[in-house]
Amino acid sequence: MKKCRLLYVLISLLAVSCQQRCDIPVCPQEILDNICQPTFRAADYYVEDFGAVADSVTDCREAINKAIVKCSADGGGRVVLRPGVYFSKGAIILKSNVNLHLEEGAEILYSGDPKDYLPAVLTIFEGTLLYNYSPLVYAYQAENIAVTGKGTLNGQASLGFARFRPQRSAMQNTLRQMGIDVVPIHERYFGEESILPPSMVQPFGCRNILIEGITIKDSPYWVIHPVYCDNVTVRGVTISSRNLNNDGCDPEFSTNVLVEDCVFNVGDDAIAIKAGRDNDAWTWGVPTRNIIIRNCQFNSKCNGLCIGSEMAAGVENVYMENVRIGNCHSGIYFKSNLDRGGFIKSVHVKNVVCDTVRTAFIRFETNYHGARGGFHPTLFQNFLIEDVVGNYSKECGFYAVGIEGYDLKDIHLRNVKMNNAPNPYILKYVDNVVFEDVEINGESMPLNPGETETPKLRTF
Repeated sequence: MKKCRLLYVLISLLAVSCQQRCDIPVCPQEILDNICQPTFRAADYYVEDFGAVADSVTDCREAINKAIVKCSADGGGRVVLRPGVYFSKGAIILKSNVNLHLEEGAEILYSGDPKDYLPAVLTIFEGTLLYNYSPLVYAYQAENIAVTGKGTLNGQASLGFARFRPQRSAMQNTLRQMGIDVVPIHERYFGEESILPPSMVQPFGCRNILIEGITIKDSPYWVIHPVYCDNVTVRGVTISSRNLNNDGCDPEFSTNVLVEDCVFNVGDDAIAIKAGRDNDAWTWGVPTRNIIIRNCQFNSKCNGLCIGSEMAAGVENVYMENVRIGNCHSGIYFKSNLDRGGFIKSVHVKNVVCDTVRTAFIRFETNYHGARGGFHPTLFQNFLIEDVVGNYSKECGFYAVGIEGYDLKDIHLRNVKMNNAPNPYILKYVDNVVFEDVEINGESMPLNPGETETPKLRTF
Protein backbone atom coordinates (compact mmCIF):
# COMPACT_ATOMS: atom_id res chain seq x y z
CA MET A 1 0.00 0.00 0.00
CA LYS A 2 2.86 2.38 0.78
CA LYS A 3 4.21 2.10 -2.77
CA CYS A 4 0.76 2.78 -4.20
CA ARG A 5 0.45 6.00 -2.17
CA LEU A 6 3.90 7.02 -3.37
CA LEU A 7 2.78 6.33 -6.92
CA TYR A 8 -0.19 8.69 -6.52
CA VAL A 9 2.18 11.46 -5.41
CA LEU A 10 4.63 10.65 -8.18
CA ILE A 11 2.01 10.81 -10.91
CA SER A 12 0.62 14.09 -9.57
CA LEU A 13 4.06 15.71 -9.48
CA LEU A 14 4.97 14.51 -12.96
CA ALA A 15 1.63 15.70 -14.36
CA VAL A 16 2.23 19.18 -12.91
CA SER A 17 5.76 19.18 -14.36
CA CYS A 18 4.47 18.21 -17.80
CA GLN A 19 1.73 20.85 -17.70
CA GLN A 20 4.16 23.58 -16.72
CA ARG A 21 6.52 22.70 -19.53
CA CYS A 22 4.11 21.80 -22.31
CA ASP A 23 1.35 24.40 -22.45
CA ILE A 24 2.72 25.65 -25.79
CA PRO A 25 4.42 23.79 -28.63
CA VAL A 26 8.16 23.40 -28.25
CA CYS A 27 11.05 23.10 -30.67
CA PRO A 28 13.93 20.61 -30.42
CA GLN A 29 16.29 23.14 -28.85
CA GLU A 30 13.75 23.91 -26.12
CA ILE A 31 13.56 20.21 -25.33
CA LEU A 32 17.35 19.94 -25.20
CA ASP A 33 17.50 22.97 -22.93
CA ASN A 34 15.13 21.22 -20.53
CA ILE A 35 17.13 17.98 -20.31
CA CYS A 36 19.35 18.04 -17.24
CA GLN A 37 22.33 15.72 -17.35
CA PRO A 38 23.04 14.08 -13.99
CA THR A 39 26.15 15.18 -12.16
CA PHE A 40 28.10 13.12 -9.64
CA ARG A 41 30.49 13.66 -6.79
CA ALA A 42 34.11 12.84 -7.68
CA ALA A 43 34.32 9.62 -5.70
CA ASP A 44 34.80 6.05 -6.91
CA TYR A 45 33.59 2.90 -5.18
CA TYR A 46 35.12 -0.29 -6.58
CA VAL A 47 32.86 -3.30 -6.27
CA GLU A 48 35.73 -5.67 -5.41
CA ASP A 49 36.15 -3.67 -2.18
CA PHE A 50 32.65 -4.88 -1.28
CA GLY A 51 33.35 -8.54 -2.04
CA ALA A 52 32.76 -8.82 -5.81
CA VAL A 53 34.92 -11.35 -7.68
CA ALA A 54 35.02 -11.05 -11.49
CA ASP A 55 35.25 -14.76 -12.23
CA SER A 56 31.83 -15.22 -13.98
CA VAL A 57 30.77 -17.68 -11.24
CA THR A 58 30.75 -15.93 -7.85
CA ASP A 59 27.45 -14.15 -7.17
CA CYS A 60 28.35 -10.44 -7.11
CA ARG A 61 24.82 -9.03 -6.82
CA GLU A 62 25.00 -8.32 -3.09
CA ALA A 63 28.43 -6.71 -3.40
CA ILE A 64 27.37 -4.44 -6.29
CA ASN A 65 24.20 -3.39 -4.49
CA LYS A 66 26.12 -2.75 -1.26
CA ALA A 67 28.50 -0.49 -3.16
CA ILE A 68 25.54 1.38 -4.67
CA VAL A 69 23.88 1.88 -1.27
CA LYS A 70 27.13 3.09 0.30
CA CYS A 71 27.89 5.43 -2.59
CA SER A 72 24.40 6.95 -2.44
CA ALA A 73 24.48 7.31 1.36
CA ASP A 74 27.83 9.12 1.16
CA GLY A 75 26.45 11.67 -1.29
CA GLY A 76 27.04 9.91 -4.59
CA GLY A 77 29.76 9.12 -7.08
CA ARG A 78 30.71 6.22 -9.35
CA VAL A 79 30.34 2.54 -8.57
CA VAL A 80 33.03 1.05 -10.78
CA LEU A 81 33.36 -2.41 -12.30
CA ARG A 82 36.87 -3.07 -13.62
CA PRO A 83 37.38 -5.52 -16.53
CA GLY A 84 36.07 -9.01 -15.88
CA VAL A 85 32.80 -10.92 -15.76
CA TYR A 86 30.60 -10.31 -12.73
CA PHE A 87 27.80 -12.82 -12.19
CA SER A 88 24.61 -11.36 -10.73
CA LYS A 89 21.99 -13.69 -9.31
CA GLY A 90 19.21 -11.09 -9.53
CA ALA A 91 18.58 -7.41 -10.09
CA ILE A 92 20.93 -4.45 -9.64
CA ILE A 93 19.09 -1.60 -7.88
CA LEU A 94 20.26 1.95 -8.61
CA LYS A 95 20.02 4.67 -5.95
CA SER A 96 20.11 8.46 -6.18
CA ASN A 97 23.35 10.17 -7.19
CA VAL A 98 25.00 6.93 -8.35
CA ASN A 99 26.70 6.30 -11.69
CA LEU A 100 27.10 2.55 -12.26
CA HIS A 101 30.21 2.60 -14.44
CA LEU A 102 31.35 -0.46 -16.40
CA GLU A 103 34.87 -0.08 -17.69
CA GLU A 104 35.73 -1.52 -21.10
CA GLY A 105 35.96 -5.27 -20.70
CA ALA A 106 33.59 -5.36 -17.72
CA GLU A 107 30.43 -7.45 -18.05
CA ILE A 108 27.51 -8.12 -15.73
CA LEU A 109 26.32 -11.63 -16.52
CA TYR A 110 22.81 -12.06 -15.15
CA SER A 111 21.25 -15.24 -13.87
CA GLY A 112 18.87 -16.87 -16.33
CA ASP A 113 16.53 -18.08 -13.54
CA PRO A 114 13.36 -15.92 -13.31
CA LYS A 115 12.99 -16.71 -9.59
CA ASP A 116 16.12 -14.66 -8.91
CA TYR A 117 14.16 -11.50 -9.84
CA LEU A 118 11.73 -11.80 -6.94
CA PRO A 119 10.35 -10.38 -4.71
CA ALA A 120 8.09 -8.52 -7.10
CA VAL A 121 8.46 -4.77 -7.54
CA LEU A 122 6.17 -2.04 -8.83
CA THR A 123 6.62 -2.00 -12.59
CA ILE A 124 4.61 -1.99 -15.81
CA PHE A 125 3.91 -4.60 -18.47
CA GLU A 126 2.70 -3.50 -21.90
CA GLY A 127 1.17 -0.32 -20.52
CA THR A 128 -0.51 -1.77 -17.40
CA LEU A 129 0.84 -1.29 -13.87
CA LEU A 130 1.49 -4.31 -11.65
CA TYR A 131 3.85 -5.98 -9.21
CA ASN A 132 6.05 -8.37 -11.16
CA TYR A 133 9.62 -9.60 -11.59
CA SER A 134 12.18 -6.85 -11.07
CA PRO A 135 13.80 -5.36 -14.16
CA LEU A 136 17.45 -6.39 -14.29
CA VAL A 137 18.61 -2.81 -13.70
CA TYR A 138 15.90 -1.06 -11.69
CA ALA A 139 15.54 2.30 -9.95
CA TYR A 140 12.49 3.57 -8.08
CA GLN A 141 12.01 7.30 -7.43
CA ALA A 142 15.71 8.05 -7.71
CA GLU A 143 17.39 11.24 -8.97
CA ASN A 144 20.70 11.71 -10.78
CA ILE A 145 21.41 8.15 -11.84
CA ALA A 146 23.46 6.66 -14.64
CA VAL A 147 24.74 3.49 -16.24
CA THR A 148 27.85 4.35 -18.25
CA GLY A 149 31.06 3.01 -19.71
CA LYS A 150 32.16 0.64 -22.45
CA GLY A 151 31.11 -2.51 -20.62
CA THR A 152 28.25 -4.94 -21.20
CA LEU A 153 24.99 -5.95 -19.55
CA ASN A 154 24.19 -9.53 -20.55
CA GLY A 155 20.68 -10.53 -19.45
CA GLN A 156 21.00 -14.20 -20.45
CA ALA A 157 17.24 -14.14 -21.00
CA SER A 158 17.52 -16.97 -23.54
CA LEU A 159 18.03 -19.26 -20.52
CA GLY A 160 14.68 -18.34 -18.95
CA PHE A 161 12.56 -15.23 -19.57
CA ALA A 162 12.82 -15.37 -23.37
CA ARG A 163 11.11 -18.76 -23.30
CA PHE A 164 7.98 -17.27 -21.75
CA ARG A 165 5.03 -16.77 -24.09
CA PRO A 166 2.84 -14.04 -22.57
CA GLN A 167 1.13 -13.00 -25.79
CA ARG A 168 -2.57 -14.00 -25.85
CA SER A 169 -2.09 -15.95 -22.62
CA ALA A 170 -4.62 -16.17 -19.79
CA MET A 171 -2.24 -14.22 -17.55
CA GLN A 172 -1.89 -11.38 -20.06
CA ASN A 173 -5.68 -11.24 -20.37
CA THR A 174 -6.06 -11.18 -16.58
CA LEU A 175 -3.70 -8.22 -16.26
CA ARG A 176 -5.38 -6.32 -19.07
CA GLN A 177 -8.79 -6.85 -17.48
CA MET A 178 -7.39 -5.54 -14.20
CA GLY A 179 -6.35 -2.42 -16.07
CA ILE A 180 -9.77 -2.04 -17.69
CA ASP A 181 -11.46 -2.48 -14.30
CA VAL A 182 -8.92 -0.15 -12.62
CA VAL A 183 -8.23 -2.77 -9.97
CA PRO A 184 -6.09 -1.24 -7.15
CA ILE A 185 -2.47 -1.66 -8.08
CA HIS A 186 -1.48 -3.40 -4.85
CA GLU A 187 -3.90 -6.20 -5.81
CA ARG A 188 -2.15 -6.78 -9.14
CA TYR A 189 0.47 -9.11 -7.75
CA PHE A 190 2.16 -11.46 -10.20
CA GLY A 191 4.79 -13.45 -8.38
CA GLU A 192 6.59 -16.72 -8.84
CA GLU A 193 4.13 -18.17 -11.36
CA SER A 194 4.17 -15.11 -13.60
CA ILE A 195 4.93 -15.59 -17.30
CA LEU A 196 5.18 -11.82 -17.88
CA PRO A 197 8.88 -11.00 -18.42
CA PRO A 198 10.44 -7.80 -17.03
CA SER A 199 12.20 -5.03 -18.90
CA MET A 200 16.00 -5.06 -18.95
CA VAL A 201 16.69 -1.49 -17.75
CA GLN A 202 13.85 0.41 -16.09
CA PRO A 203 14.05 3.63 -14.12
CA PHE A 204 10.57 4.10 -12.58
CA GLY A 205 9.56 7.55 -11.38
CA CYS A 206 13.09 8.93 -11.72
CA ARG A 207 14.66 12.24 -12.78
CA ASN A 208 17.94 13.10 -14.47
CA ILE A 209 18.95 9.78 -15.99
CA LEU A 210 21.89 8.94 -18.25
CA ILE A 211 22.48 5.62 -20.03
CA GLU A 212 25.62 5.99 -22.10
CA GLY A 213 28.16 3.92 -23.98
CA ILE A 214 27.19 0.46 -22.76
CA THR A 215 26.30 -2.65 -24.74
CA ILE A 216 23.17 -4.63 -23.83
CA LYS A 217 22.64 -8.27 -24.84
CA ASP A 218 19.95 -10.95 -24.47
CA SER A 219 17.19 -8.90 -22.82
CA PRO A 220 14.08 -10.48 -21.26
CA TYR A 221 11.58 -8.07 -22.90
CA TRP A 222 11.65 -4.33 -23.66
CA VAL A 223 15.29 -3.29 -23.31
CA ILE A 224 15.44 0.34 -22.09
CA HIS A 225 12.11 1.37 -20.59
CA PRO A 226 11.88 4.66 -18.64
CA VAL A 227 8.50 4.91 -16.86
CA TYR A 228 7.15 8.12 -15.23
CA CYS A 229 10.57 9.73 -15.78
CA ASP A 230 11.77 13.25 -16.54
CA ASN A 231 15.08 14.16 -18.18
CA VAL A 232 16.35 10.96 -19.77
CA THR A 233 19.40 10.67 -22.03
CA VAL A 234 20.27 7.43 -23.86
CA ARG A 235 23.49 8.03 -25.77
CA GLY A 236 25.91 5.84 -27.67
CA VAL A 237 24.26 2.61 -26.55
CA THR A 238 24.55 -0.62 -28.55
CA ILE A 239 21.78 -3.19 -28.21
CA SER A 240 22.14 -6.68 -29.65
CA SER A 241 19.08 -8.60 -28.52
CA ARG A 242 16.77 -10.43 -30.90
CA ASN A 243 14.39 -12.17 -28.51
CA LEU A 244 10.64 -11.79 -28.95
CA ASN A 245 9.33 -8.38 -27.87
CA ASN A 246 12.82 -6.92 -27.53
CA ASP A 247 11.96 -3.28 -28.27
CA GLY A 248 15.09 -1.15 -28.11
CA CYS A 249 13.89 1.91 -26.19
CA ASP A 250 10.34 2.60 -24.95
CA PRO A 251 9.90 5.87 -23.04
CA GLU A 252 6.49 5.71 -21.33
CA PHE A 253 4.61 8.34 -19.28
CA SER A 254 7.85 10.31 -19.57
CA THR A 255 8.97 13.75 -20.65
CA ASN A 256 12.18 15.31 -21.99
CA VAL A 257 13.87 12.25 -23.48
CA LEU A 258 16.88 12.22 -25.81
CA VAL A 259 18.03 9.07 -27.65
CA GLU A 260 21.08 9.70 -29.82
CA ASP A 261 24.06 8.01 -31.48
CA CYS A 262 22.75 4.52 -30.75
CA VAL A 263 22.94 1.24 -32.68
CA PHE A 264 20.05 -1.16 -32.08
CA ASN A 265 19.75 -4.69 -33.48
CA VAL A 266 16.55 -5.89 -31.86
CA GLY A 267 13.77 -8.47 -31.99
CA ASP A 268 10.89 -5.99 -32.03
CA ASP A 269 10.43 -2.23 -32.60
CA ALA A 270 13.68 -0.28 -32.42
CA ILE A 271 11.97 2.78 -30.91
CA ALA A 272 8.44 2.51 -29.54
CA ILE A 273 7.23 5.63 -27.72
CA LYS A 274 4.50 4.63 -25.27
CA ALA A 275 1.88 6.20 -23.00
CA GLY A 276 0.02 3.32 -21.37
CA ARG A 277 -2.96 1.16 -22.16
CA ASP A 278 -6.65 2.10 -22.15
CA ASN A 279 -8.51 2.65 -18.83
CA ASP A 280 -5.38 2.15 -16.77
CA ALA A 281 -3.54 4.92 -18.61
CA TRP A 282 -6.52 7.27 -18.48
CA THR A 283 -6.51 6.83 -14.70
CA TRP A 284 -2.79 6.69 -13.88
CA GLY A 285 -1.07 8.01 -16.95
CA VAL A 286 0.48 11.30 -17.96
CA PRO A 287 1.26 12.16 -21.57
CA THR A 288 4.64 11.27 -23.02
CA ARG A 289 6.05 14.53 -24.34
CA ASN A 290 9.19 16.16 -25.65
CA ILE A 291 11.09 13.28 -27.23
CA ILE A 292 14.10 13.52 -29.56
CA ILE A 293 15.48 10.52 -31.46
CA ARG A 294 18.52 11.32 -33.63
CA ASN A 295 21.69 10.03 -35.27
CA CYS A 296 20.91 6.32 -34.82
CA GLN A 297 21.11 3.07 -36.77
CA PHE A 298 18.39 0.45 -36.39
CA ASN A 299 17.81 -3.12 -37.54
CA SER A 300 14.66 -4.79 -36.32
CA LYS A 301 12.60 -7.95 -36.66
CA CYS A 302 9.51 -5.71 -36.46
CA ASN A 303 9.46 -1.94 -36.98
CA GLY A 304 11.79 1.05 -36.96
CA LEU A 305 10.54 4.35 -35.54
CA CYS A 306 7.22 3.81 -33.78
CA ILE A 307 4.68 5.50 -31.56
CA GLY A 308 2.18 3.17 -29.87
CA SER A 309 0.28 1.07 -29.64
CA GLU A 310 0.20 1.63 -25.87
CA MET A 311 -0.42 5.38 -26.08
CA ALA A 312 -3.72 6.01 -24.30
CA ALA A 313 -2.46 8.92 -22.19
CA GLY A 314 -1.24 10.67 -25.34
CA VAL A 315 2.07 11.36 -27.10
CA GLU A 316 3.16 14.73 -28.48
CA ASN A 317 6.15 16.86 -29.42
CA VAL A 318 8.28 14.14 -30.98
CA TYR A 319 11.29 14.78 -33.21
CA MET A 320 13.06 11.99 -35.08
CA GLU A 321 15.96 12.81 -37.38
CA ASN A 322 19.06 11.39 -39.02
CA VAL A 323 18.12 7.72 -38.64
CA ARG A 324 19.14 4.78 -40.80
CA ILE A 325 16.86 1.73 -40.76
CA GLY A 326 17.81 -1.61 -42.30
CA ASN A 327 15.26 -4.40 -42.74
CA CYS A 328 11.97 -4.23 -40.84
CA HIS A 329 8.19 -4.58 -41.20
CA SER A 330 7.36 -0.86 -41.34
CA GLY A 331 9.87 1.97 -41.23
CA ILE A 332 7.98 4.90 -39.65
CA TYR A 333 4.89 3.63 -37.83
CA PHE A 334 2.15 5.29 -35.76
CA LYS A 335 -0.19 2.67 -34.29
CA SER A 336 -3.29 2.52 -32.13
CA ASN A 337 -6.68 0.81 -31.98
CA LEU A 338 -10.23 1.63 -30.94
CA ASP A 339 -9.62 0.78 -27.27
CA ARG A 340 -6.90 3.36 -26.79
CA GLY A 341 -8.30 6.89 -26.99
CA GLY A 342 -5.59 9.45 -26.35
CA PHE A 343 -3.67 11.19 -29.12
CA ILE A 344 -0.55 11.25 -31.24
CA LYS A 345 0.21 14.77 -32.39
CA SER A 346 2.95 17.23 -33.28
CA VAL A 347 5.45 14.77 -34.74
CA HIS A 348 8.36 15.81 -36.98
CA VAL A 349 10.40 13.15 -38.78
CA LYS A 350 13.37 14.24 -40.88
CA ASN A 351 16.23 12.65 -42.80
CA VAL A 352 15.42 8.95 -42.55
CA VAL A 353 16.75 6.29 -44.90
CA CYS A 354 15.01 2.91 -44.84
CA ASP A 355 16.29 -0.05 -46.83
CA THR A 356 13.67 -2.83 -46.99
CA VAL A 357 10.20 -3.05 -45.42
CA ARG A 358 7.68 -5.85 -45.54
CA THR A 359 4.57 -3.63 -45.28
CA ALA A 360 5.02 0.17 -45.64
CA PHE A 361 7.74 2.78 -45.42
CA ILE A 362 5.38 5.18 -43.61
CA ARG A 363 2.29 3.82 -41.87
CA PHE A 364 -0.62 5.16 -39.82
CA GLU A 365 -2.53 2.27 -38.19
CA THR A 366 -5.82 2.80 -36.32
CA ASN A 367 -6.91 -0.84 -36.02
CA TYR A 368 -3.78 -2.38 -34.50
CA HIS A 369 -4.38 -5.87 -33.10
CA GLY A 370 -5.35 -6.47 -29.45
CA ALA A 371 -8.55 -4.41 -29.31
CA ARG A 372 -11.17 -5.67 -26.86
CA GLY A 373 -14.27 -4.06 -28.33
CA GLY A 374 -14.12 -0.46 -27.14
CA PHE A 375 -14.79 2.61 -29.25
CA HIS A 376 -12.35 5.33 -28.25
CA PRO A 377 -10.73 6.58 -31.47
CA THR A 378 -7.28 8.10 -31.15
CA LEU A 379 -6.62 11.62 -32.40
CA PHE A 380 -3.84 11.65 -35.01
CA GLN A 381 -2.89 15.23 -35.89
CA ASN A 382 -0.03 17.39 -37.16
CA PHE A 383 2.71 15.30 -38.74
CA LEU A 384 5.59 16.59 -40.85
CA ILE A 385 7.68 13.86 -42.50
CA GLU A 386 10.45 15.12 -44.75
CA ASP A 387 13.67 14.07 -46.46
CA VAL A 388 12.85 10.36 -46.36
CA VAL A 389 14.20 7.72 -48.73
CA GLY A 390 12.85 4.17 -48.90
CA ASN A 391 14.42 1.52 -51.10
CA TYR A 392 12.09 -1.49 -51.31
CA SER A 393 8.63 -2.31 -49.93
CA LYS A 394 6.80 -5.59 -50.41
CA GLU A 395 3.35 -4.00 -50.00
CA CYS A 396 3.01 -0.22 -49.91
CA GLY A 397 4.82 3.09 -49.92
CA PHE A 398 2.56 5.26 -47.70
CA TYR A 399 -0.42 3.90 -45.75
CA ALA A 400 -2.83 6.10 -43.79
CA VAL A 401 -6.32 4.81 -42.92
CA GLY A 402 -8.40 6.50 -40.25
CA ILE A 403 -11.84 5.79 -38.82
CA GLU A 404 -15.03 7.09 -40.39
CA GLY A 405 -15.89 10.33 -38.62
CA TYR A 406 -12.44 10.46 -36.98
CA ASP A 407 -10.06 11.36 -39.79
CA LEU A 408 -6.29 11.37 -39.58
CA LYS A 409 -5.49 15.10 -39.73
CA ASP A 410 -2.75 17.29 -41.15
CA ILE A 411 -0.14 14.92 -42.53
CA HIS A 412 2.51 16.63 -44.63
CA LEU A 413 5.11 14.66 -46.61
CA ARG A 414 7.92 16.75 -48.09
CA ASN A 415 10.83 15.60 -50.24
CA VAL A 416 10.04 11.92 -49.86
CA LYS A 417 11.24 9.27 -52.30
CA MET A 418 9.99 5.69 -52.09
CA ASN A 419 11.10 3.08 -54.59
CA ASN A 420 9.74 -0.34 -55.55
CA ALA A 421 6.37 -0.18 -53.78
CA PRO A 422 3.57 -2.33 -55.32
CA ASN A 423 0.93 0.10 -53.96
CA PRO A 424 2.23 3.69 -54.08
CA TYR A 425 -0.18 4.91 -51.37
CA ILE A 426 -3.37 3.88 -49.60
CA LEU A 427 -5.51 6.65 -48.06
CA LYS A 428 -8.91 6.52 -46.35
CA TYR A 429 -10.60 8.80 -43.82
CA VAL A 430 -7.92 11.46 -43.95
CA ASP A 431 -8.12 15.24 -43.73
CA ASN A 432 -5.42 17.45 -45.25
CA VAL A 433 -2.78 15.08 -46.53
CA VAL A 434 -0.17 16.98 -48.55
CA PHE A 435 2.45 15.45 -50.83
CA GLU A 436 5.14 18.04 -51.53
CA ASP A 437 7.88 16.73 -53.80
CA VAL A 438 6.89 13.13 -53.18
CA GLU A 439 8.09 10.52 -55.64
CA ILE A 440 7.01 6.87 -55.55
CA ASN A 441 8.22 4.29 -58.07
CA GLY A 442 9.89 7.07 -60.03
CA GLU A 443 6.64 9.07 -60.47
CA SER A 444 5.70 12.38 -58.91
CA MET A 445 2.66 12.17 -56.66
CA PRO A 446 -0.18 14.76 -56.64
CA LEU A 447 0.07 17.59 -54.11
CA ASN A 448 -3.35 16.76 -52.67
CA PRO A 449 -3.90 13.02 -53.13
CA GLY A 450 -7.39 11.57 -53.03
CA GLU A 451 -8.64 8.59 -51.09
CA THR A 452 -8.08 5.11 -52.47
CA GLU A 453 -9.24 1.55 -51.96
CA THR A 454 -8.13 0.19 -48.63
CA PRO A 455 -6.59 -3.27 -48.75
CA LYS A 456 -5.53 -4.23 -45.24
CA LEU A 457 -1.83 -4.62 -44.61
CA ARG A 458 -0.31 -7.20 -42.34
CA THR A 459 0.10 -6.07 -38.72
CA PHE A 460 3.25 -6.63 -36.68
